[in-house]
Amino acid sequence: MFEPFTDLVPSFFGVLNQYPLGLTIFLHTVIILPMFWIYAQEKKRLEDEAE
Repeated sequence: MFEPFTDLVPSFFGVLNQYPLGLTIFLHTVIILPMFWIYAQEKKRLEDEAE
């Protein structure tokens, strides 16, 4: 199931991809979670403009 990491050029994402859900958790933290923050900010800004 697990094989040694034998990339010639070990990359950040390659290392993350070695572990179950490593890449998924990283990408969700970096991309998906900030989307909720941005959504809330923009929603508030639009509501303030409407007033």
